[in-house]
Amino acid sequence: MREKHIEGVSFMSQEAHKHDEQAGAIASAGILVRCQRHLREFWRRCSVPLEPMTARRRGRVIASLVILLCVLYLGYRLYDGTNDAAELHHGTIEETVPAVTVTLPTAVPPTETITLPGNIVGWYEAPIYARVTGYVKMWYKDYGDHVKAGDLLAEISTPDLDAEYRQTKANLKSVRARYKLAEVTAKRLIALRPTSAVSEQSITVEEQHMKTQAALVKAAEQKVKNIEAFIGFKKILAPFDGVVVQRNINVGDLVSKEGNLSNPNGISNLYTVAVIDKLRLFVNVPERFAPFLHPGLTVDVTVPQLPDRHFTFSFLTIARHFGLSTRTATTVFTIDNEDHALWPGSYAQVQITAPVDRQAFTMPYTALVFQEGGAQVAVLTEDDRVHYKRITISKLDNQIIEVEEGLSASDRIIDNPSNALLEGDKVRVVTPASGEDLLNTRESASPPSEPSATR
Repeated sequence: MREKHIEGVSFMSQEAHKHDEQAGAIASAGILVRCQRHLREFWRRCSVPLEPMTARRRGRVIASLVILLCVLYLGYRLYDGTNDAAELHHGTIEETVPAVTVTLPTAVPPTETITLPGNIVGWYEAPIYARVTGYVKMWYKDYGDHVKAGDLLAEISTPDLDAEYRQTKANLKSVRARYKLAEVTAKRLIALRPTSAVSEQSITVEEQHMKTQAALVKAAEQKVKNIEAFIGFKKILAPFDGVVVQRNINVGDLVSKEGNLSNPNGISNLYTVAVIDKLRLFVNVPERFAPFLHPGLTVDVTVPQLPDRHFTFSFLTIARHFGLSTRTATTVFTIDNEDHALWPGSYAQVQITAPVDRQAFTMPYTALVFQEGGAQVAVLTEDDRVHYKRITISKLDNQIIEVEEGLSASDRIIDNPSNALLEGDKVRVVTPASGEDLLNTRESASPPSEPSATR
């Protein structure tokens, strides 16, 4: 009904406008005819030979000129008023149609960039614990010291183990003595076997007793070797070439195979040695992004301690499994750290750019419309009528919205649509004022201008 009413008003206005134009044209034609007649009469009189002009005749000429000028002035005013009326009528018709500004969606490149947190660790990192219980006798390597494989890091005093070692060696001597006695006894009885002076039962018992003592000797010898092996753990050695990144002991601390028992914050390892010539970077990548990671991919990394320096890490591997709690896949990147600028344990901001197969567009946030059906945009049809389309938003970035579904490259989006615009309303497109087009302003090199005062 609203459309029919607007169309009827428009038709009647157009008919009235045509009638006014015809009437104005007829009036203008009549005035021009009369002006031409007066001009011919004026020139005819001027062509007559000059004669002495009486005062009465001079007055008639002047009156004729005044009348002619008045007629010309009235004709001009009538013509100008007709044009003003036509322009006013045309402007009134235009004001009945709402004015809108439009913007075109911008296609997103077929790559996606995401910034994720990451942890930098050494190529190898070995937390070192004690294998024996005792007290720290002395430590020799401190934080940041470079070590070689087998270098002495610390020594542990083990009075209990030393006492047990001495007891084990004494027990070995006792077992060996009993074996010697059993061996001598068995050999004597075996020598008497041909004379039948000793029963065969006694000889067999002594032979087995000698073998039993021999086995006890071997057990005692092995126990001594075991304790000697533990005594070797009194010295804490570096497992490989690297750098000491942790030292959690001091002289006199009680330590055991569980760690440092003197630490008030809980049991901890004695040392940690790491290889920092080459580093690993661990990143948890969301499931939507993970399938696009592949060998040869590089990422840009920054760390808080070196904010102006960018590091390039290379893709190493991905877990090919998503955690049930986070829905992310553990991904590993590597870098050669020959200058040791990066340290293990650093927090990293990882910017990953990978090819993504998707059709997405960006638009200014001012074009977004929220209705009962969710997020929508108002677009123009070919005949400049309003049509609302549902969209799916994938990312919010300052003044720009990234739309994953619902837009096409040819859509003309109404920027900052009025709440009075309804589906199917007729509108007219106007050029936005300077600074109104947020999407183009953001892409330009110059900073955004202030909004127009008419907005």
